[in-house]
Amino acid sequence: QVQLVESGGGLVQAGGSLRLSCAASGRTFSGLRMGWFRQAPGKEREFVAAINWSDGNTNYVDSVKGRFTISRDNAVKNTGYLQMNSLKPEDTAVYYCAAGSTYGLRSYLYDYWGQGTQVTVSS
Repeated sequence: QVQLVESGGGLVQAGGSLRLSCAASGRTFSGLRMGWFRQAPGKEREFVAAINWSDGNTNYVDSVKGRFTISRDNAVKNTGYLQMNSLKPEDTAVYYCAAGSTYGLRSYLYDYWGQGTQVTVSS
């Protein structure tokens, strides 16, 4: 089992930055794929970004490309990050960290989920 805990959310003005962290316990991210998803009020959960822990290969949803960066701390293998720059009001959502062993962008492919952290971007 993997327990995931997100941190780093908050309130920021448009154009600002936040860095989200995802800490794993129970086991490390080794051999897994770590992803970030978000869910805005009244909307479905949306894929944001993912990284293969083994080779660092990344994927992003088009709306965040060039603004968000997903990364991993390969030294400790239990912490991942989502650096969010040039934030926009439409980025406002609860952001969830997830982990799974299957490649893909769909939420059902991820076996483990954190509790979520709120990101609010004011205009």
